[in-house]
Amino acid sequence: MTIGSYTPEEAISSIATALAPAALGIVRLSGKNCIELVSKVFSRPKALLAAPGNTLVYGWIQEGGESQTTSLRSDEVLVGSSTLKTVEPITTHDPRKTPKRIDEVMLAVYRAPKSFTGEDMVEIFCHGGPAVVTAIQTLMLKSGFRQALRGEYTFRAYINGKTDLTKAEAVKEIIDSHTDAGRSHAVGRLSGSLFEEIDSIKKLIIDTLASIEVEIEYPEDEETIADTFDRKDIELARDRLQTLADSWKGEKLYQDGARVVLAGRTNAGKSSLFNAILKEERAIVSDIEGTTRDWLESWASINGIPVRLFDTAGLRETDDVIEAQGVELSRNLASDADVVLYLIDSTTKPTAEDEEFIKNCKEPLIVVWTKSDKNQAGGVAGVSPAERVAEDGLPAAARGILPPPLQVQISSKTGTGIPLLFAQIAKILTSGLTTDREQAGLGSARQRDSVAEALENVKHALISADDNYTLDAVVQDLEEALDCLGEVTGDVTPDDVLGSIFANFCVGK
Repeated sequence: MTIGSYTPEEAISSIATALAPAALGIVRLSGKNCIELVSKVFSRPKALLAAPGNTLVYGWIQEGGESQTTSLRSDEVLVGSSTLKTVEPITTHDPRKTPKRIDEVMLAVYRAPKSFTGEDMVEIFCHGGPAVVTAIQTLMLKSGFRQALRGEYTFRAYINGKTDLTKAEAVKEIIDSHTDAGRSHAVGRLSGSLFEEIDSIKKLIIDTLASIEVEIEYPEDEETIADTFDRKDIELARDRLQTLADSWKGEKLYQDGARVVLAGRTNAGKSSLFNAILKEERAIVSDIEGTTRDWLESWASINGIPVRLFDTAGLRETDDVIEAQGVELSRNLASDADVVLYLIDSTTKPTAEDEEFIKNCKEPLIVVWTKSDKNQAGGVAGVSPAERVAEDGLPAAARGILPPPLQVQISSKTGTGIPLLFAQIAKILTSGLTTDREQAGLGSARQRDSVAEALENVKHALISADDNYTLDAVVQDLEEALDCLGEVTGDVTPDDVLGSIFANFCVGK
């Protein structure tokens, strides 16, 4: 969306629900005179026009709403000595203009400024068939509405002071969230946690600027410039900005997710674990080697962290051209993973191939010993009972491969060990990150860049004071920091930035 590509307050309409069979569909309308425009295609126009805000009106959406035709009748009337001609309208019924009912609906009426956009709004709740909502939307466009652009409703909420940019961006985060934890982090920003933190930091800077301005106007003899104002507020602002900047990596993890790749030799149990994590039969499981020739991918939640989980072809030498391509793809995926789970059948001994992969893997790696249910039940031929002796919950063959925290024994069939595996994956992914839900965090790269620039300006202000620069230099640094923080919330934002933000929204938001 390009800012300026539409007229503010212009009546707009869009389908706000997915075009798929459902119990309900919603067509969202906003803008000047939108209630009046809807009344022209509604079976109970007077009830709609009289409806107060935040109420529902029942009726029908209908096309060709004028069921009456009007003609004129002339009469001569004698008034004193003069004859006057009067004209009286006559209303007659025209069967050709009988309204065509489209759907039985409920209209939610919102009166400005108490609406999402801050304008008059109507939401049409209809039956959820694609044909129904499409027909209603088409009628709205024929009745004076314009098709809404991507993110236009949220943009109108922003320009009408109903939200700030941090809350607006949180709306899209909630829509795009893959897990409850990701949604919860976004809800915190939607409820104002980030805005309040930014606003609090701005107050620390503004209070310091005020004290410096007093000193500039009424100077006193001081040994150094650093002594002319209280540094505590600026130092506190610096620390809180640093905390915000550090929060980005953790927040990004919950937004974008991580890549977790299942690797290992054929029949190591990769597809079984893939299905167990997804809790559905997505991958074919077979004892025949080379069953998985290509990789499968799906989103999953691991302790609240969204991950893109990859099930790959078994690593082995093969003359099959297609399987060989799958093996090569498996190695490439593993080399670009955030965590590699290397699976080994716990009823067998690790091979030279296993040890080579583990030794050469550069990415964070967890060795997963699978089929623990079979191992405990007696294993397979060729593996002696002594070799199946478990130590620290691991098979004896695990000794010396990796430290115990990076090795886990599981059973995809019974679920044994999978919670421990999830805990180890989450520990690796969140190592060194701030993921506290109660703490305000940044929700976008745009916010990260603005906060980082504000942080640098605040740090430079403190250095300027320490190096005995003039107070004007300190003021300039702090004012630039305020401008950067204003960009986070939208107090100061170029049009091209706004266009970039709202163009990524879906239509109807």
